Amino acid sequence: MSEPNTWDLSRTALLTIDLQNDFIHPEGAYGRAGQRADSIAALPERIAPLVAAIRQRGGHYVSAQFTLVPDAGGEPLIAPHLKKLRPFLGKGDFAPGSFGNTLVDVLYPADFVVEKVAYSAFYQTRLEYIMRAVGIDNLIVGGIVTNGGVASTLRDAHLRNIDTVLLTDGTAAFNQDVHDATLLSLATVTHEMNCQDALAWLEAAS
Repeated sequence: MSEPNTWDLSRTALLTIDLQNDFIHPEGAYGRAGQRADSIAALPERIAPLVAAIRQRGGHYVSAQFTLVPDAGGEPLIAPHLKKLRPFLGKGDFAPGSFGNTLVDVLYPADFVVEKVAYSAFYQTRLEYIMRAVGIDNLIVGGIVTNGGVASTLRDAHLRNIDTVLLTDGTAAFNQDVHDATLLSLATVTHEMNCQDALAWLEAAS
C-alpha cells in the first residue's frame, strides 16, 4: 500500500457508506423503529470538514447509498437475511429518489451518488466506472456500519489494488466492541487514521 502522504489528492475521493436519512434521520426507517446509536449520529458533522478539504484540493466526494429496489407493486426487494434482521423495513424504505434514500443534509450534495444493493460499494454498482472516468486512484472511507458496508468496501478495494484510508472515528457500528474488533481486522488491508489527523493531512498538502 502506498503511503497517503504520497497520494495525488486531485486523484483521491472521500467515499462515505450509507450516511442517508433512512439510517440516521429520526424520521427515517431506522429512526422510526428506534434503531439508533449516538456514534452513528455523530458521523456527518465529523466528516463534513473532510469533504470540504478534499474538494479544495481537486478531489471528489462520493456517497454510496443502500437502496431497496421496489417491485412493480412498490414492495422492496429485500434479501431474506436482511428481512430477518430488520423486519421493520417495508414499502417506501430506502426507495430510489425517496427522502430516506437521500444523503443527510450535513453532507448533501455529493459529487457522485452510487446506489448499492448489498454491503460493498463495489458490488454491482457504477463506482469503478466513476473512478475511471474522473481519474480517482485512492479512497478515504467512512460511514456505516464498520463491520458491514465499510469493511466489505475496503476489502473489495484491496482486491482491486486501490489504496485506501479508513477513518477510524468517521465510521461506526451499533456495537462499540464490534467496531473496535473490525478496525483491528482491517489494519492489514487499509491505512487507518482518525478524522482530525486526516484533516490535518489534507490541509497540509499543497
